[in-house]
Amino acid sequence: MYCGTGRLRTITKKPIIENRFPPLPGRDIGFRYQVRSMDTQYHATLETLERLRAESISAGGPQQKEAQHQKGKLMARERLDLLLDDGSFEEFDVLKLGRGGSLRDEKSYLGDGVITGHGSIDGREVFVFSQDFTVIGGSLGEAHAQKICKVMDLAVKVGAPIIGLNDSGGARIQEGVDALAAYGEIFHRNVRASGVVPQISCIMGPCAGGAVYSPSITDFVFMVEDSSYMFVTGPSVVKTVTHQDITSEDLGGARVHAQKSGVAHFTVPNDVLCLREVRRLISYLPSSNQHRAPILDLSDSPERSDPVLDYLVPGNSHQTYDMHVLIHSILDGAEFMEVHAGFARNIICGLGRLGGQTVGLVANQPAVLAGVLDNDASFKAGRFVRFCDAFNIPLISLVDVPGFMPGPDQEHGGIIRHGAKLLYAFTEATVPRISVIIRKAYGGAYLVMNSKHIHCDVNYAWPTAEIAVMGPKGAAEVIHRKAIYEADDPESVLNEKMEEYRSTFANPFLAAQRGYIDDVIFPRHTRPHLIRTLQVLDSKRTKGPDRKHGNIPL
Repeated sequence: MYCGTGRLRTITKKPIIENRFPPLPGRDIGFRYQVRSMDTQYHATLETLERLRAESISAGGPQQKEAQHQKGKLMARERLDLLLDDGSFEEFDVLKLGRGGSLRDEKSYLGDGVITGHGSIDGREVFVFSQDFTVIGGSLGEAHAQKICKVMDLAVKVGAPIIGLNDSGGARIQEGVDALAAYGEIFHRNVRASGVVPQISCIMGPCAGGAVYSPSITDFVFMVEDSSYMFVTGPSVVKTVTHQDITSEDLGGARVHAQKSGVAHFTVPNDVLCLREVRRLISYLPSSNQHRAPILDLSDSPERSDPVLDYLVPGNSHQTYDMHVLIHSILDGAEFMEVHAGFARNIICGLGRLGGQTVGLVANQPAVLAGVLDNDASFKAGRFVRFCDAFNIPLISLVDVPGFMPGPDQEHGGIIRHGAKLLYAFTEATVPRISVIIRKAYGGAYLVMNSKHIHCDVNYAWPTAEIAVMGPKGAAEVIHRKAIYEADDPESVLNEKMEEYRSTFANPFLAAQRGYIDDVIFPRHTRPHLIRTLQVLDSKRTKGPDRKHGNIPL
C-alpha cells in the first residue's frame, strides 16, 4: 500500500478482539431480552403509523365513497392521481387532526377533510390541495385551512403553481368564528401570491358563501357541468329575501358563470376532462413570475405561410368572418386554448404558441356583434392582458373593431370605466406587444386595442385595414351633412362621399406614411412576421415610474 514516501508498505491486519473478558452470568440473556423488547416496541410503532395512515386515507368510508361516485364525482385522491404524474405526489399533514367542533361533540378526522402536498405535471413541480367532500362535507375548519395555507406559502417560496380542487360545503359552523378566520388567512395568501405564481381553481362540487372569494381571486377557474356551483347566497336565502324560486344550477351553475357572470374561465363535462385541461393549461404557463413559459417545439415551420388568409376578409366591409380561422392558421400546430370562450364572445382571448413560445392572443370577433367592445369584452380582455403581463407572456392583438357598443345600457353599465380598464392594462404591460390590424380600426376602440399610440412595440396591418376616426358612413354624414341634405339624390351623394372618405382615410397607407404602422404585410405571411418579431423583442426591457402601484379603474 502507498504510504506517501514513495515506497510501498504492507500493513498486516490484526484480528479485532470484541470481548476481552468472559460475559457475566445472565448478561447474554438480558441483552437478548432487551433487543426483543425494543424490536416489539418498534413494530408496534410501525403498526400504529400504518393504522393511522390507513385511517386518514380511508376518509369518510366506503359508503361515502359510493355516494360520491353515484353523483358522477371522483374522490379527492382519485382526482390527484389523474392530475399529477404517476408516483410524483408527496403528501403533507396526512396525520393532522381536526378539532371536531368547539363543543367537542363531533368526531375528529385525520387529515381534516383536505389532502395537501406537491407533485409534478409533465415533470414540473406544482403544489396542490384537494378537498374531500366525504369528510364533514369537505367543510373548512382551522386545521383544514392550516394545511392549505402551508402549501400556499411553500408554493410562493419555491416558485411553483398552486392548484386547488374545491369540493366543500363551506365554513365549518361548529368551529364558529375560527372558521371565518381560517378563510381570511387563505384569502390573504391568495392576494399575496397573485402575480407571483399561477393560481388555478377547480370547482368540482359545491362552493358557497365566503368560500367563493378564494377561487375568484385566482387566475383561472374551471367548473364541472351539472355537479358544481358557486354563489354567495343559496337558493333558500334567495327565496326568503326575494320570494323567488330558483335552483342551484340556475343560480350559480357552470353555464351561468361561463356565459353570464364571467366567473368561470373554463367549463368541462366531468372531473376527468377537467383535470386533463388543467394539465394542458399548465403546459402554457411559467412556474412563477421569475420564469419564462416552457418552449415546446411542435415541428411547425416558422416560415410557413397560408395563402388562404389572402381571401379571409370579405370585400364587403359589412360582411363577417370567423377570427378563429386566422388564429388557428398562424399558431403552432393550430393549437389554441381559449379562455372565457362562452363569455363576451365578441372578443377572443387565449393561449397558443408561435415558434414554440407561449403567447397571449386578444382578438376582436367580427362574427359576434361585429367585434365591438362592450362592458363584458373590455373586462374579459383587460384581466387576461394583466395576467399575461404578470407572467412574462408576450401579447398579440388581432384587430377588427368598429368601435364601442352604443346605447344607454352600456353607458349606464359603465362602458367608460370598463373600456378604461382595457386601455390601462395594455398601456401598463411591459411584455413584448404586437398588433395586427386586420380590417376595421375605428376611433377610441382602435386606440384601446394595443395601438402604436399607447406604445405597442410593433404594429402591422393587412391591406384590408381601415384606420380612421369613424366608419365612412358616419364620417360622411358629419363632414358633408349640408351637401347631402340639400342634394336632389341624398343617397347617391352619401355613397359618393363615403367612397371618397374610404379611399382617402379608411386604409392602412396613410397611417403607414405617418409611421403609425410599421409595415403593411401580405396576410399569408402573418405567421413568419410575428415569429421573427417575437425573436427580436425577446430581450425587451422596460422600467416604469417609481411608485407603489397604479390606480386602475376597477
